[in-house]
Amino acid sequence: MTRRAFLGGTMGGTALCLSGTAASALVQVAELRGSIDATDLGLYPNASSDQSALFQDAVNRAAEKGRALFLPAGTYPVSNLNFPSGTLIVGIPGRTRLIYQGGGGLLATAKGVNNVGLNGITFDGANRSIGDETDGLLHFIGVRQLTIQNCEVTGSSRTGLLMDRCSGRVTDSHVSGAAEAGIVSNEADGLALTGNVVTDCANGGIWVHRWSEGEDGTLVSGNRVERIGAKHGGTGQWGNGINVFRAHGVVISGNRIADCAFSAIRSNTGSNVQITGNSCLRSGEVAIYSEFTFQGAVISNNLIDGATTGVSIANFMDGGRLAVCSGNLIRNLTDVGPYPPEVAGFGIGIAAEADTTITGNVIEGAPRFGLLLGWGPYMRNIIASQNMLRDCGTGIAVTVVEGAGSAVISNNIVQGSRTGAINGYRWLDKATGELNGSTDWPNLTVSGNQVAA
Repeated sequence: MTRRAFLGGTMGGTALCLSGTAASALVQVAELRGSIDATDLGLYPNASSDQSALFQDAVNRAAEKGRALFLPAGTYPVSNLNFPSGTLIVGIPGRTRLIYQGGGGLLATAKGVNNVGLNGITFDGANRSIGDETDGLLHFIGVRQLTIQNCEVTGSSRTGLLMDRCSGRVTDSHVSGAAEAGIVSNEADGLALTGNVVTDCANGGIWVHRWSEGEDGTLVSGNRVERIGAKHGGTGQWGNGINVFRAHGVVISGNRIADCAFSAIRSNTGSNVQITGNSCLRSGEVAIYSEFTFQGAVISNNLIDGATTGVSIANFMDGGRLAVCSGNLIRNLTDVGPYPPEVAGFGIGIAAEADTTITGNVIEGAPRFGLLLGWGPYMRNIIASQNMLRDCGTGIAVTVVEGAGSAVISNNIVQGSRTGAINGYRWLDKATGELNGSTDWPNLTVSGNQVAA
């Protein structure tokens, strides 16, 4: 069999078993690419002294030859590495470890280059101080086709992995113990963050940010994000599992997010965002947020168990509008939050304000409101239909403040509400009796709802 046919078996749908273990499989993949063993270039694992110069020379020589650099298992004490175009480094997952030596810099960087690949390497910051010129243990700037796979980033005294204006993918990697956020992307241009594990970070999990509003299109899918703190405090700027800021067209799907100090998923000024099929457990504040000057959000088929509010689609006064909220399961909410209650307070299933359909959701155990439609005069074109609301304070609260726009509330099931099934509110004060079937409010259509004790 020719080498072309051998490799073709891996690409054309026929599984190729390289060996019995993932580690040795990676070694063989490196060999197939014509790798250079680091020891052939004088770089040996488990050295006691700083190996930065030797390591940099090995990386440069392998890249110049267009070959992968294979790192045998062991530790490599290094700092301030620079990856040129064409860098491809392959290690043994969990056993090839680059240990940051400090000294006022960072562990590794790449700037304005193409095709950088890292596979099977642990980058350990050892909690040593990082220099003022960067916020990340690993910092990639303007890298086209960056690929980080089967890697681990741990012990950063700032952010773990920081990418500015990069394209490519980070997949099947583990980022933990960062003193700020785990993974941060700024101004991405075709980036995918998939299948990663981000845990035990002090201020954030995965951030997809832009310095100014614009199309971003990052894919954040199939990740596991757990135990995210908010050491800087605040009311939601920190402590979120997945955070989108000013980035449009981001897709957040199929992630499992648990035990975040604030939101599991928070999109601030993120238009055309899709938040679908995520599992959000034990959030300290609103589980899923689409807020401020966004236009366009799809929030569907998410499971939310434990939060102060399930879903908030907010800030019409700032231009936040246009959403579909459907098929979500929301339960076990609390009216006790991480800071004194503001605005509508805590304990709400779904809150929405403008140009939004809320359909086919199941909400159980919202202490204040199952659905909160509008806020003061800020309501326009809301449809709430075919939802099931059980064991809530007020099943559906809709604003009746002068100047509020229209809402249709139809064909919902409201069971076991303690303070009213469907009522009008002026801010936080109940202002009407039961509205089901009422025609007293021209801007409201309330019909066909089933109310049960």
